Amino acid sequence: MNTPFDPEPPSTRRSLLARSRANFLTGLVVIAPVGLTIWLIWSVVGWIDGFVLPLVPRSYQPDRLIQDLLGLDPSVQINVRGIGVVIFLLFTGLVGWMAKGIIGRSMIRFAESLVERTPVVRTIYSGIKQISETVFAQSERSFERACVIEYPRKGIWAIGFISTNTKGEIARRSNDGGAMLSIFLPTTPNPTSGFLLFVPEEDVTELEMTVEDAAKLVISAGLVYPNGKNPDRPPDRL
Repeated sequence: MNTPFDPEPPSTRRSLLARSRANFLTGLVVIAPVGLTIWLIWSVVGWIDGFVLPLVPRSYQPDRLIQDLLGLDPSVQINVRGIGVVIFLLFTGLVGWMAKGIIGRSMIRFAESLVERTPVVRTIYSGIKQISETVFAQSERSFERACVIEYPRKGIWAIGFISTNTKGEIARRSNDGGAMLSIFLPTTPNPTSGFLLFVPEEDVTELEMTVEDAAKLVISAGLVYPNGKNPDRPPDRL
């Protein structure tokens, strides 16, 4: 597959307008990811600052401290972006440190017991807590390997991610008690949605590529392969 960065074959003759269009698209491919990344980070930092800084007393806000330090006119507007993020990180780290202690755990259990007795709040809280634990909690639960399975019928193959060996009642009542694997089958181009499949272990073919490389392949709809210059070669290992 050709990319915008590949040189044109010598035999290809294109008009000035076509070359200009190709150059513009190539530049867009270079600029768009960088620009969007910077814009997204800048927007998130500004959003956190706008949420955190109003909670800081006016005399201790960074723009006021800089004005006092440099002897500037108080009417001069100074935008110190990022201080709110630093305060947020320090505060969150402090809360996490306290939550690991005996007193912190006791307070959390007491607060959660109150939430569990509140009809509407407990539903919202439990859902958000499960999402937060799945996304942010440091644990060993993660996709182990990439694989391919025949889905949705024989002869059609799909990329999946092996999560765990199937356990419990599902393992006992399926496949005559034979070994099975829990497979997450992502959708394209949004891999955060998909299907949970329980597949007999002998029907799962593991891949040499990493989970990250398989995710790139899914997100790109089959356009980005590991070792793009030679997809037949196994992926490089660090």
